[in-house]
Amino acid sequence: MVLTVKMKRKAASSFSIIFVVLSGSCREVSGFTSQIHHRHQFSFTSSTTTTSTPSQTISQSIIGHLHECTVHNRRTSRTALNAKKTSTKKKATTSVTSGAGFGTKIVAVDKQVRSVSGHRGSGEKPLRQAANTFDAIRKDHGAECTNDVYCRSPLNDKETFWFVGKIAVRPNTAATPEQAVLSQKRLILEYSKRELRPQNLGGKYSDNLELWIAPGDSEMDAVQNKISLVRVDGSTADLVPDFSVKDVGYNPEIYVGDEREKGGLRIKRDDEGRPIKPVFDVNQSI
Repeated sequence: MVLTVKMKRKAASSFSIIFVVLSGSCREVSGFTSQIHHRHQFSFTSSTTTTSTPSQTISQSIIGHLHECTVHNRRTSRTALNAKKTSTKKKATTSVTSGAGFGTKIVAVDKQVRSVSGHRGSGEKPLRQAANTFDAIRKDHGAECTNDVYCRSPLNDKETFWFVGKIAVRPNTAATPEQAVLSQKRLILEYSKRELRPQNLGGKYSDNLELWIAPGDSEMDAVQNKISLVRVDGSTADLVPDFSVKDVGYNPEIYVGDEREKGGLRIKRDDEGRPIKPVFDVNQSI
């Protein structure tokens, strides 16, 4: 059944609305044009009266179908046609995508985590910020506020731990060495497996990478098997509320010369981080 309703407004031209009543609902078949620049709503309500206007008589049964049906006037002015839609998209707060180049997209709380986005070279800025913070903290508080960081890939070699840099923690803050690693974990891992040692930590060896720490500037003691390493477990969810990434830094290991091919400092440890071989003197052969 087709119903045509003609309506007039004081200040504008007339317009018509055509409805098709199907299965108790109304669908708009053809729209209408108007010079009105504002959105209006027209609602139909039940009525038992009839009209003597040229329009068709509206029966009670049809009004029942049209009850609650609302028609919205479409804008046709130049302003409406050229108007830009207001964006309702929100910035992403989490990310789990991976891509080529230095950096897997990960976005977290800016005040607690040094994040790395997904495009090539995206790790340069956070890495520079981390290194500058490390230098500032170490300059003010010395080596006592630092820790050496090692990375292990069980898929590559369970006994080999690669030295990948150092972290620094500002004293008298909520930060700890473990939280310094967790807040920069993705940055450290991405740099280690993509830039520093992809042969042993990247590609098929990149799953389940582990980060371990030792006292600051203890490379020689580590090589001589005098110290053990401590594994850092957890995620950014374990960071305390008062923690701030501004209180921690990371100084990445950088290879020079044949270290790029042959590798730099690495040590042998068991699954608990303990030396596999006995302590030896620096003058003795390894």
